[in-house]
Amino acid sequence: MAGLNKVTTLSNGMRVVTQSMPHVKTISMGVWVDVGSRYEEEREGGIAHFLEHMAFKGTKTRSAFDIVREIEAVGGDLNAATSQETTSYFVTLLQEDWRLGVDVLSDIVQNSIFPQEEIARERDVVLQEVDQTEDAPDEVVFELAQKVAFPNQALGRPILGTKENIRAFDQKTLNSFVDKHYTGDRLVFSAAGCVDHDALVEVVEKAFQTVRSAEVERVCEKGVYQGGDASLSKPLEQKHIVFGFEGVPITDPRFYTIQCYANLLGGGMASRLFQEVREKRGLVYGISAFAPSYRDTGLFCVYTSTSQSSVKDIIEIVQEEIQKTACSVTEEELNRSKNQMKANFLVAREGTAYCMSAAARQLLYGGRLKTPEEIIQTIDDISRLDIKVIVEAILKSPSITSYVGPRA
Repeated sequence: MAGLNKVTTLSNGMRVVTQSMPHVKTISMGVWVDVGSRYEEEREGGIAHFLEHMAFKGTKTRSAFDIVREIEAVGGDLNAATSQETTSYFVTLLQEDWRLGVDVLSDIVQNSIFPQEEIARERDVVLQEVDQTEDAPDEVVFELAQKVAFPNQALGRPILGTKENIRAFDQKTLNSFVDKHYTGDRLVFSAAGCVDHDALVEVVEKAFQTVRSAEVERVCEKGVYQGGDASLSKPLEQKHIVFGFEGVPITDPRFYTIQCYANLLGGGMASRLFQEVREKRGLVYGISAFAPSYRDTGLFCVYTSTSQSSVKDIIEIVQEEIQKTACSVTEEELNRSKNQMKANFLVAREGTAYCMSAAARQLLYGGRLKTPEEIIQTIDDISRLDIKVIVEAILKSPSITSYVGPRA
């Protein structure tokens, strides 16, 4: 079980958080940046993700090959990710190589030079990633649902951006985006594993000394949920469907309640939707519910795929089951959902990568760390009345439905 979290704020506003796990021999560490696709202007759409790719393409002292060679030479694994609200660069290594991890992460975050020839090469890679996504209906249907939920907003645009934007990115636009968003108050250095907090803070402070404090306050466009329907025709055997409503922000007190409800409704083989739609009626291979949350809003959605002839039945069944759960959740199924959540949480906490990312996200979103005991207690406290209240709140919003598949 993981130990105590510690947090230190550096002079430039950057925060360093550690999770001590002395029983393991590895360490996961990463730089989490408080910027993602929702902070992009329309002409910048996709730049946060493109920048994540370019961070590995050479610095003032390392070539693209040097970066991966040094990490892999010690058995480490280096990666990065972009979401609507964060960008992260992270590495997992053996405990004795932690200083190398700090050095490489600080180098790619502060000293990337974005060579023009690498931009051209990586542009082709990202364009192929866009094509690959467009070939995956289970990804396209989620992008379509996001667009329907948050139309004409950065939160509703695809993280990868448009091909037109991707073709226009150059060294100047990348440097400008970094200068604007990669400031100390928006950076968290998180580490979990066999780590000494004070030693790490000392090394990180020296390594990230060129990171400046923010000069101006950044304003994020508020996410305004609207709802609606959208459909995209593709020559497929099945129709992919996302059906849902507005959810709750990530800092909302009901966050764990809506996660519990999503699990209860469509989180496993014993969930209501799986039992009703697959086991009893055989209409789908799989069906799931999920509740992504953002700073100021969220979604509650159900995803499945089925034959064109079953689409109408599926939507009616999902609507009916959601309506039912406003007043018919049993203590047994609520406890099952809560136990699944607690087990998943505790199992995940056995890994350094999860602890590293969870601590960073808690600081970025809530400004403080929650103890495992606090989270477990919050889950334990969820009642059938809480589920009833959250279902009623969900149903007050207009629904969204997105379809990808054969024409009706």
